[in-house]
Amino acid sequence: MPEGDTVWHAAHRLHEALAGEVLTTCDLRVPRLATVDLTGRTVLDVTPRGKHLLTRVEGGLTLHSHLRMEGAWRLYAPGEKWTGGPAFQIRAVLGNAAHTAVGYRLPVLELLRTAAEPKAVGHLGPDLLGPDWDPDTARANLLRDPARPLGEALLDQRNLAGIGNVYKSELCFLSQVTPWLPVGELPEPDRTVELAHRLLEANRAHPGRRSTTGSHRPGQTLYVYGRARRPCFRCGTPVRSAPQDGRPTYWCPRCQSGPTR
Repeated sequence: MPEGDTVWHAAHRLHEALAGEVLTTCDLRVPRLATVDLTGRTVLDVTPRGKHLLTRVEGGLTLHSHLRMEGAWRLYAPGEKWTGGPAFQIRAVLGNAAHTAVGYRLPVLELLRTAAEPKAVGHLGPDLLGPDWDPDTARANLLRDPARPLGEALLDQRNLAGIGNVYKSELCFLSQVTPWLPVGELPEPDRTVELAHRLLEANRAHPGRRSTTGSHRPGQTLYVYGRARRPCFRCGTPVRSAPQDGRPTYWCPRCQSGPTR
């Protein structure tokens, strides 16, 4: 599932290409939107909210999309070949005179009244990369269920919005606790929340070059994620991996204290 910095970058690129321009092409390829035509309307902005994308157009309408595991928005110049996948995977096409945005494999695509956006994203906690970021609220949300494993609590977008499986594993490592530690036993919850904000802020402008270690050298950008059975950068102990909440998680059994799978 894309992390919040990936979604922020996608929204930023879409905003630069579409905002302030009149749509000359609109093709929404899901049954309930098959008759919708937004051509002639100006795109006002494209805003990320956690892992959600909100494309607002004049007339008080918002096209809400979510990438989940495999979705993607791609931008193309006039005449450029579309390369994001076969045509049957296209769910949305929005274009103006200079750019065409093509949404592939979008599992969520719906048209809302802009005033009704809270129905789609109102359940989310503070956005790590948004203007509503509030570390105190994020910490309180995390600690609301003190018995819940930290990894699960970090992934719950109702607590704080933007963390995916990569940052979950990396934050647990940097906090020196396992992903199965009850969140109520987290020694420094304020520090973990601040680390989450700092990591996403540092990486949002560097698509494809995400780093939590400070290094951009191949194989050295992440402390534990994707490094099962490879030596921990800090202590040399082989990194371990196990499922958590249906997804793989990674940890160093020496550097991170707490219960394990």
